[in-house]
Amino acid sequence: MRAIFLDKDGTLVDDLPYNAEPRRITLCSGAGAALRLLARLDYRFFIISNQDGIAHGYFGEDAMDCIERRLADLLFREQLMLDGFYYCPHHPAGKVAPYAVACTCRKPMPGLLQRAAREHDIDLRASWMVGDILHDVEAGNRAGCRTLLIDKGKETEWQLGPYRIPTRIAADLYAAAVMIVRHDEERQ
Repeated sequence: MRAIFLDKDGTLVDDLPYNAEPRRITLCSGAGAALRLLARLDYRFFIISNQDGIAHGYFGEDAMDCIERRLADLLFREQLMLDGFYYCPHHPAGKVAPYAVACTCRKPMPGLLQRAAREHDIDLRASWMVGDILHDVEAGNRAGCRTLLIDKGKETEWQLGPYRIPTRIAADLYAAAVMIVRHDEERQ
């Protein structure tokens, strides 16, 4: 199986910091068309998201079920299916004790992608991690994926390194999908 791993906030959905209200979650412009284009190439879709609002006490982990249902519903309306929703509730500086830890699932670490790959038999080398900051790129590169940075000006830590260089850079999710299609066509 080939996957498109998507960062949630700012990549798939409009970025509203620490939003846990499902009704306020909306797809980014062009996201449905972008994912339909990739679905034709038999990619499966997985959300990979840091949700440290849980560790900071802004909302409980139970909010994630409602958010996952909302995302699945938004994609269903676009005639798409969400194949997995993975999130990291941790942050080392969190205020909620069980979640105030360093972990291997918080991007830029690759733990969530590796877990999804194990659970769904995903070929990481044939998959892509798409996100709007270099932590997303680093997580994807560490997992062995190809990576695509959606440069919306959200990156605040332009610290390049061996894992922080994306395979491609795009302006939005639709442009990213077109690049992935072209990349696949060049490989055939």
